[in-house]
Amino acid sequence: MGTARVEAVFLLQTSASLFRDGYCADVSARITEASGAPGFTSAMAIGEALQALGVKRIALVSPYSETVNASARRYYEGRYGLSVVALEGFAATDSYAIGKLGPENARDAFARINRPEIEAFVVPGGNFPTIASIPSWEAEFGKPVVTTNQAAFWAVTRRLGGSERFADLGRLLA
Repeated sequence: MGTARVEAVFLLQTSASLFRDGYCADVSARITEASGAPGFTSAMAIGEALQALGVKRIALVSPYSETVNASARRYYEGRYGLSVVALEGFAATDSYAIGKLGPENARDAFARINRPEIEAFVVPGGNFPTIASIPSWEAEFGKPVVTTNQAAFWAVTRRLGGSERFADLGRLLA
């Protein structure tokens, strides 16, 4: 990376942001100082994406444990003013377990918790393979779905001044 022209640095580990107030600001500042490029986290990207979509009431469908999910609720409600009206987690214990979850886990959770007051579904977890399923989920449930990798792509594109649209990656990128 010594000769690369790095224009943004992104920490793709959503759960890291959820346990300490100020973590995102601290790590972003450290990344920016060390690299000379704007730094940010996936938790920030998800929050910013939800703000861009104009939603306030969300459902979290997470690969994480109850403890991590409780932290996620506090983070998104406290930092972004969202209301987590439904939450379901899969109690994965590490990133390898998350990577073994199939997208049908999220889809089935959406079906179980879906109700009219939910304006968007949020699926954190960069190692949770969900991005290809977003368009079909949005069509089925009639609500935007924001995932870690999709929000990361959106946030990087936005920070670099890109205006391209990617309809096959969900409402956020369309």
